[in-house]
Amino acid sequence: MRHGAASVPPIQTSDLTIEYPQHGASPAFVAVHGFTLRIAPGEVVGLLGESGSGKSTLARVLSGDAFVNDAAGIRPQITGGEATVLGFELRRISKRKLTRLTFGVGLLAQNAADTLPSTMTVAEIVAEPVLERDRRYNRRALGAQVATMIDAVRLPLALLSQYPYELSSGQRQRVALARALVFGPALLIADEPTAGVDVLVRDAVIDLISELQQERSFSALVISSDLAVLQRVVNRIGVMHQGVLVGLGTIDDVFRDPWHPYVRGLAAALQPPADTAVVVDDVRSVEVGDISGETGGVAGN
Repeated sequence: MRHGAASVPPIQTSDLTIEYPQHGASPAFVAVHGFTLRIAPGEVVGLLGESGSGKSTLARVLSGDAFVNDAAGIRPQITGGEATVLGFELRRISKRKLTRLTFGVGLLAQNAADTLPSTMTVAEIVAEPVLERDRRYNRRALGAQVATMIDAVRLPLALLSQYPYELSSGQRQRVALARALVFGPALLIADEPTAGVDVLVRDAVIDLISELQQERSFSALVISSDLAVLQRVVNRIGVMHQGVLVGLGTIDDVFRDPWHPYVRGLAAALQPPADTAVVVDDVRSVEVGDISGETGGVAGN
């Protein structure tokens, strides 16, 4: 089932606008406005931004999940511009094409580790996406495929018979990652992949994503509010603020000469105090939620 890197741009958007329609007493809300991004085959791009900047909305739309999963009853809608993922145009995408799209995109959703089905074993959780598409899939082949994925995410095969509540946060996140990669997707979209994971193993989780990306040659969009996470895995970053892309390039380029006040605020937070002798020759860790004042105050999701 492995796809590897796509031969077409895995993600290409132009002036993309995404809106949540009016719902009850809540008015319509534009979550993403004028978003333009092109990810090359095999490239890893990060999206940095605080809560409410539109990052998770982009993850839902670009993965196709927004058009499939309607649990909340409110679906974001593309109301302007264009978005093409793995060659599929997302505006008015047909059910048949959506099925093909979601086969080629692995989604590691926000809080995926905390929402694993509690009544299913690790083996059943990883196998579930396959069986949802084909209940007649050869069980022996599927068992081997699941075991291969668990091994790929550096977990012992003994965990296959265990349940999520028996695992650590880092182990649950690795199970969620194995589930997202079970089809061998050409594109991985990871939304806050280290959120809720014990601080002692966060680096190991993001390094694992980097290792798997290199081994399997998929492209990736990694979304985080923690710059230190993105530093370990991405080729370029985009900075989101109030639904708008306000910075794009390598980490050094984005913060060396920022043109937007929000990015300037982040860049200032990365600088050492003037009265210290610390020399910083690259971008260090910053949580974007720590930036306040003129650059804060984002509403929405």
